[in-house]
Amino acid sequence: MITTSVAEAAQVLQQGKVLAYPTEAVWGLGCDPYNETAFLEILKLKQRPIEKGVILLAGQLSQVEHLLTDIDPTIREQIIHSWTQRSKTERATTWLLPADDQIPTWIKGDHPQVAVRVTNHPLCTALCNAFNGFIVSTSANPAGLEPARSLQEANQYFGSDLNYLNGDLGLSREPSKIIDASTGAIIRA
Repeated sequence: MITTSVAEAAQVLQQGKVLAYPTEAVWGLGCDPYNETAFLEILKLKQRPIEKGVILLAGQLSQVEHLLTDIDPTIREQIIHSWTQRSKTERATTWLLPADDQIPTWIKGDHPQVAVRVTNHPLCTALCNAFNGFIVSTSANPAGLEPARSLQEANQYFGSDLNYLNGDLGLSREPSKIIDASTGAIIRA
């Protein structure tokens, strides 16, 4: 299914299916993070080991605030600023945050933290809000290949059996940078 309806796409996620959708820089694959079957389908599509973990994408700060409670207040302000004050052309930032007991183990992989990003991409924001929470967000590509940058490229990778939310990519040229909130280390520059 290919749709331009955010409501239909959110329903796909609620039904436990995988969805391909445009993000700030590349196309992503997403699902309900609490649906292990859907999550394992993403790993199968990507040929990705579960140990790596994935990013959770949120449409607003309130969807991930529970993960910021144990963060140093100065770092917490940096995180919030990076999510809420960046321009549409500025590169997005994903933060590695302490995972609480609400985060499924399969999302974290072999890591004690969870990767989280609050997006300012209008379509992704609307999708997360229509879904009522954060969703899985991992690049739409089989392991070792370049991430899809169009619906056509995603479709070439995954075929017509996958569900697609068609729309425009954001204005960023590169996937999000990743920073460890506990150490300040840049994991992906």
